[in-house]
Amino acid sequence: MTLAAPLLRAPAARVSVQNPFDGTPVDEVPAASAADVLGAVLRAKQAAAGFRAATPHQRRDLLNRLADLLARDAESLARTICAEMGKTITEARNETRRAQNTLRLSGDAATFLDGEVLHCAIVAGGVDRQAVVTHMPAGVVAAITPFNYPVNLLCHKLGPAIAAGNAVVVKPSPKAPLAADHLVRLTVEAGFPQDLVQVVHGGAETALALARAPIDLLSFTGGPQAGLALKQASGLVRCLMELGGNDPLFVLPDADLELAAATAIGHRYEIAGQSCAAVKKLYVHAAVADRFTAILLDKVAAHRFGDPAQAETQMGPVIDAAAADIILHRLAQAQSMGARLLAGGTRDGNLIAPTVIADVLPAMDLLAQETFGPVLALRHFTDLDAAMAEVNASDFGLQAGVFTNDHAAIRKLTRGLQVGGIMVNEGPDFRAEHVPFGGIKSSGLGREGVRIALREMSETRVVID
Repeated sequence: MTLAAPLLRAPAARVSVQNPFDGTPVDEVPAASAADVLGAVLRAKQAAAGFRAATPHQRRDLLNRLADLLARDAESLARTICAEMGKTITEARNETRRAQNTLRLSGDAATFLDGEVLHCAIVAGGVDRQAVVTHMPAGVVAAITPFNYPVNLLCHKLGPAIAAGNAVVVKPSPKAPLAADHLVRLTVEAGFPQDLVQVVHGGAETALALARAPIDLLSFTGGPQAGLALKQASGLVRCLMELGGNDPLFVLPDADLELAAATAIGHRYEIAGQSCAAVKKLYVHAAVADRFTAILLDKVAAHRFGDPAQAETQMGPVIDAAAADIILHRLAQAQSMGARLLAGGTRDGNLIAPTVIADVLPAMDLLAQETFGPVLALRHFTDLDAAMAEVNASDFGLQAGVFTNDHAAIRKLTRGLQVGGIMVNEGPDFRAEHVPFGGIKSSGLGREGVRIALREMSETRVVID
C-alpha cells in the first residue's frame, strides 16, 4: 500500500502544526486537493474489491499486527500527540494504550460477525424455505476524525472498518494530523494490502471533497454544524456521526462526595475539557451543595496545570487561541448575568486555569452550549424531575452520570433522561472500547464501539433458499 500518493506539486500546499502550549512549530504534512481526494477514494475502491474476500482471521491478524506496531511506537506517538494538541504526556500515553485495545478488540470482533437463519414458513401459507442473513463489507469508509483523540478515535473507525472487510480513507483534523499520519504509515508496515488504508490532509474543503467522493460510508466525529454539512454533501451515503454533547453529572444527597468531586475534576479537566462527553454541567443537590463545593474547590486548587510535556502536569492547554477566546467570552457573559467565579477563569496563552463557576443559568451560553474547556459549571437542584427536564431541553443527548446508591433515583434517571448512555457512580465521559457509544438529537447518528460499529459498517445480505 502507498499513502494517498506523495501529493507533490509545485508549489506544494502544506498543513502546518504548532504546539498549542508554546506556539513552536511541530511539523507539517501535505495538503490534499479535491483531485487528490478523488484519486485516493478510487484507489480505495479497487483495494476494497480485493479485500472483500479476506477471511475473519486474516482481518484479525492484520489488526493485531497493527496493534503490535502501535505498541512498539507508543512512546513516539504519545510525544507527538502531546506536542501537536497539548494533551499531557500521561494522557497521551493512556490514549495509545487504549488505541491498542481498540484495534485488538476489533480484530476479535471480526471473528464474531455472525448472521442468522430464519424460517420463512412461520405463518399459514408461508413458503418452506430458509433465509440466511449475513453481513457484507460496505466498501470504502471515509473516516474524518477530530483533534482531541487523534489516535484512539481513528482506531474506533479504522478497526471496525477493516474487521468488516472495508477500505478506509482517513481525513484527520488539520489541528492534529501527525499522529494519525504515523498510524496510517504503520498499516503499510503491518502488511495491509496496497491502498486499503490511505490518508488525505486538509481542512473543511478536504472533508467536503471526501464526503462528495464515491465513498460507501461516512464516519465523522466533530460538531453538529460540520456534521450537517458533510451529511448534505454525501447525499444518500450512510453516515455514522458523533457530534458532541452537553453532558450532566448529578450528585445526589447520598453520594460519595469525595469520589464525585474527584470524578468531576478527572473527567472535566482531562485534555483541558475538550472531550465530547466530559462533565459540562454539574447538578448538585442543595442538601449537599456546600459540602460538595468545599471538597471540589480543595481538589481544584491542587490540580497541576502547565507544560503538558512534564510528567507532573495534570492539565495542558486548549487547542488554540480561538478556543481560549470562546471560553473566556462565555465566562465573562455568565458573570455579567450573575454567575459567581469560584476558581480559575484566568488565561496564559492557550492555558486556562481549572475553573469552577456557580449560579449558572440555562440561558447562559456556558450552560446552553457545548463548552470545550476546563470549566465546571455548578447548578443546584432540589427537584430531580425539574433538573431532568432541564437537561432534556438541551439540543444534545450524548451521555450523563449520576452519583447515588438510591435505586429509585437511578431508575428515574435511567428511564427519563434523553441521552445515549447513563453512567452510575461514574462520570459521563466513561467509555469502554467495545460498548456502544453515541447519542441522540444533535449528538449524532448511529453508534461507535467496536462490536456495534462492525455491524454499522457492514451491509445486511439475505439469501432465501
